[in-house]
Amino acid sequence: MNAEFSWPVRVYWEDTDAGGVVYYANYLKFMERARSEWLRAFGFEQDELRDRLGVMFVVRRVEIDYLSPARFNDEIDVEVSVHEVRQARLSVKQTLMRGPTQLASAQVMLACVDAMHFKPVKIPSLILQALAQDT
Repeated sequence: MNAEFSWPVRVYWEDTDAGGVVYYANYLKFMERARSEWLRAFGFEQDELRDRLGVMFVVRRVEIDYLSPARFNDEIDVEVSVHEVRQARLSVKQTLMRGPTQLASAQVMLACVDAMHFKPVKIPSLILQALAQDT
């Protein structure tokens, strides 16, 4: 389960601070968008997971290293790859790249929770099967 998914993001003025550098918290927004598109590439819409399967993925932990600044108007690629799958959680590695330059690297732990009670539940087999086919 280590095939890589990449999603392009352009840096807009609103993403930057007064110096034209991407504000650190916005890297998390870029990663969230890429994970949403990653799930969509498997055929899973997050609202449908909630409404049809009664589950949601929520961020439990993020560990991130900021390596080089992204700036206004940069075109970056946000990569997603599965690191580890457990019964009720999923760990992904995410990398933000501007061409050959690595801007940030993160490990994001996602918990699968019941959409009504936010208690951990097993990842549905439909999702596990899709992830397994991506190897």
